[in-house]
Amino acid sequence: MAVLLPSLLFAQVSSSDVLARRAELERELAAIEAEVGVQRDILQAKQRESISLERDIAIFDAKIQAATLSIKARDIAIKKLSADISSKEATVSFLSGKIAREKDSLAQLLRKTNRLDSFSLVEVVLSNANLSEFFRDVESFAAIKVALQGSFAELDSSRRETKKEQVVLEGKQFEQEELRSLQELQKKSVEADKAQKREILAASKGEEAQYQKIVQEKERDAAAIRSELFALRGSSAIPFEKALDYANKAGEKTGVRAALILGVIAEESNLGENVGTGHWRTDMHPDRDAPIFLDITRRLGFDPDAMPVSKKPWYGWGGAMGPAQFIPSTWILYENRIAAVVGHAPPNPWDPYDAFMASALLLGDNGADKGTYSAERLAALRYFAGWQNATKPAYAFYGDEVMALAGKYQRQIDILQRQ
Repeated sequence: MAVLLPSLLFAQVSSSDVLARRAELERELAAIEAEVGVQRDILQAKQRESISLERDIAIFDAKIQAATLSIKARDIAIKKLSADISSKEATVSFLSGKIAREKDSLAQLLRKTNRLDSFSLVEVVLSNANLSEFFRDVESFAAIKVALQGSFAELDSSRRETKKEQVVLEGKQFEQEELRSLQELQKKSVEADKAQKREILAASKGEEAQYQKIVQEKERDAAAIRSELFALRGSSAIPFEKALDYANKAGEKTGVRAALILGVIAEESNLGENVGTGHWRTDMHPDRDAPIFLDITRRLGFDPDAMPVSKKPWYGWGGAMGPAQFIPSTWILYENRIAAVVGHAPPNPWDPYDAFMASALLLGDNGADKGTYSAERLAALRYFAGWQNATKPAYAFYGDEVMALAGKYQRQIDILQRQ
């Protein structure tokens, strides 16, 4: 009996068109990320120059261009990952169908071989069957059964491995979608930068002398800077002078520059404000953070239902607490150290001073105490994305925005120190 053995190889699902499109997206993404790097270099160089109309307009242009390119890069990365996931899904579907067919074939062969095994030699002789043909059939079915079992095991292993790849890719897409939603904030930042640029040009009429006059007037108004409100997430806004006092004290304890602490707190408050105010019962991770949150609020004597936390976005869990936006499971790791430097226990994540100290401790652990631009930017990225993700281009916008805010606050600090 002639029987064809099933192939142990399966067809490649990804077509040449899909592979070509993926390569095209990779080239486009690399080109855009290179352009972002150029704009970042321009921004850093301009920030080191003396204040001038040309310099400040160039800074706005570089920030706007870098943010716009970053958003475009994320769009391309999401498209690439989507194509990869679709390809993996097709492969999983193909393998699942193949396995189902192999199972049917194997079941049929098992039934046939079992039927053959049930015949005794006496029954074969009495039925006048051809003995040689009978034994050839038995040997053929046995060989086919072994081959099918091996094929099934290989295909099942391939299906499971492909499913793992699909899960990995979906995780990457989840990450990109998360960043995409955060980068929507960049669009607002870009519009704010454009508006500020228009205001500068309108006020100065494009003349350097008039612009320098405006700058000097702002620098003379130190009292306005002191009274300017510093917005905090999860707590009431405080005067900038008070925020600076907290940042200075935190800096003295940790070696982290006060302006950087202010920049991180401001950026976290901006992100938290856009995410919105949530509730621990619905927005916080139920296993990782909720029990710790309840313990923190109990020891502080707070009603957990009354304490603000960040709202859960569509792409993951919320539950970050206070101005520094620490999730409970991170706060508890720093609680004893925070208590030691602020002088009371337990520390309160919604208290501005405690939050500033927590932020400074984490930044110091991340390398910000080295004081260089690159070390501070990397520390901010680690604060936001963790050590593994800190150097990925996808997260660069956070570091850039923190350093821009730190530059703004450093200029205000310098003005106050000259008074």
